[in-house]
Amino acid sequence: MSNTAMTKEKWVSLFQEIGLDEATMTQWHRAFETRHPEEHQSFLEWLSIPEEEISQIRGT
Repeated sequence: MSNTAMTKEKWVSLFQEIGLDEATMTQWHRAFETRHPEEHQSFLEWLSIPEEEISQIRGT
């Protein structure tokens, strides 16, 4: 059975494919965190990102 789970790597690849650079991806995360912090947390968990890395991404 193939791995159909969305991952951070797949998500970043999609962002890069549409031309987003690292600074723009960071800006996107900041806006997501500011506007919808609980949903941002859930999104990062959905990507199977470890809790320590989630804390770094969210700036907590």
